[in-house]
Amino acid sequence: MPRPHTPILSPTRIRATALALVDRDGLEALSMRKLAAELGVQAASLYSHVPTKDDLLHDVANEIIGRVDVSGFDEGWRPGVVRWARSYRAALAEHPNMVPFVARGPARRDASLRMADAVHGGLVGAGWPPREATMIGAAVKYIVIGAATSSFAAGFSDDAQLYVERYPHLNQAHLLREHAEEVDEDSFELALEGLLTTLDAKHEVV
Repeated sequence: MPRPHTPILSPTRIRATALALVDRDGLEALSMRKLAAELGVQAASLYSHVPTKDDLLHDVANEIIGRVDVSGFDEGWRPGVVRWARSYRAALAEHPNMVPFVARGPARRDASLRMADAVHGGLVGAGWPPREATMIGAAVKYIVIGAATSSFAAGFSDDAQLYVERYPHLNQAHLLREHAEEVDEDSFELALEGLLTTLDAKHEVV
């Protein structure tokens, strides 16, 4: 009799399957037992590759944050912030169910710490005091996390009558869902530009 086939586990396959599970079912749905079932193995088999669920989530978050582009600071602090913010949002928006975990902070996560180090170094190197650089990093993160967590425009109903009868100042809100991607993109850029305009004026006197 041939020996039963056991699926080969690798860190890459474990991370990819865990991320697909979170994307599909949500962060709270991830468990080592459920992940093992998705992989076709026993839960005990996973622990030789990843000690805990929290470690696994940090590995997945590392992979997502590792895609963020922080190379723009060679061109100046403003281009660096713009490229970083857009890339950061894009990376998180692909996996919105992971955003609550990523938003907790870098802890000891290598990719997040490398990102923070590059951003802080780019800002300080451009003349921002360390405290101001820290605040800029935090402000951009707040904009990015908010933009990546959910769609503002898609959260409205497409029932025009609902707004006409009860909320007259929202009489065009039923159109937002149809144009959600454009509205959300433009709104993110508005928030980012507002921050940058404030920082432009502040940087002149730093």
